[in-house]
Amino acid sequence: YAAWKKGAAKIHDAFNDLHDYPERTPLHGYYDEEDPTLCDWEIKWAVEHGINCFIYCWYRNLENTGKPVTENDLRCGHAIHEALFNAKYKNLMKFAIMFENNNRWGTSDPVDIVENLMPFWMENYFKKENYLVIDNKPVLFVYLPTRLEEAMGGPEAQKKAFDACREYARKEGFDGMTFATYNWNRTPEEIKADYDSGYDFRFCYDSEYKPDRDYPPQEEVIEAQTNILRKKLAMDPAGFIPTATCFRDHTPRRSQHLFDLGCGSYRRFFNFKLDPENFRIILRKMKQMTDSLPDGAWGKKIFMIDNWNEWDEGHYVAPSH
Repeated sequence: YAAWKKGAAKIHDAFNDLHDYPERTPLHGYYDEEDPTLCDWEIKWAVEHGINCFIYCWYRNLENTGKPVTENDLRCGHAIHEALFNAKYKNLMKFAIMFENNNRWGTSDPVDIVENLMPFWMENYFKKENYLVIDNKPVLFVYLPTRLEEAMGGPEAQKKAFDACREYARKEGFDGMTFATYNWNRTPEEIKADYDSGYDFRFCYDSEYKPDRDYPPQEEVIEAQTNILRKKLAMDPAGFIPTATCFRDHTPRRSQHLFDLGCGSYRRFFNFKLDPENFRIILRKMKQMTDSLPDGAWGKKIFMIDNWNEWDEGHYVAPSH
């Protein structure tokens, strides 16, 4: 979540919202996220603990929709363009982008995605040595797919647009594109519709575990998260990938200025936490499940951890105090 630069977030005040939560102070201190040296430390901490890819939340400004994209048209583009791209050790870490389709930010339509987004993504990201490319296809994650599908003109039009993107990528030397869609509680019919609309696999931003009270026993958290994954894999063993969440506590985000912006949904969540030993247990349990998937299953290729640095939203694995 690349919003840790003064004024960049536009919906919260970055580290200024965290002074009452000293335990959330990053080990690096309250940092300037556009600093490549900070990015090098993040890469070091990540790769030394088994994390080999950062998926960056990627936003275009609302007024940029339908127009050619430049770096200045991005919300929070600094973490990639200024920090990662100038980091000394950038090639030790893969990266990918997750196209955010929250209604505050710009989305896309069939013409715009091919004529404006693909050229920008291709030249700035997909052709980079360290972009996430699987089977010679760049991987693009899509968050809030319903808004994108609506802007595309429906599932059939979206599939045609995605196929046009795949053809664009082939002309640039790739074997196509891979599109991943954010999942929530989907029926088998809805899962089929996801694939019919052009997606290749499905993911969750977090584990989707929501306890019914604050801080239940850690054994309960482990059992609940693994059961959620087990059910999702049973419905879609070939296309669903796991996400493990170490803890969640939205308290700093429950501020009045966020409610004014329509983020009152944060009131719904209860908090939970896993200590490192129990987080290790849940990772191993989930890995055992994905190891047993059929050959070629996406869950054998990607394992997602929630989250690197959502300091205020309260789910992060980056080192902190």
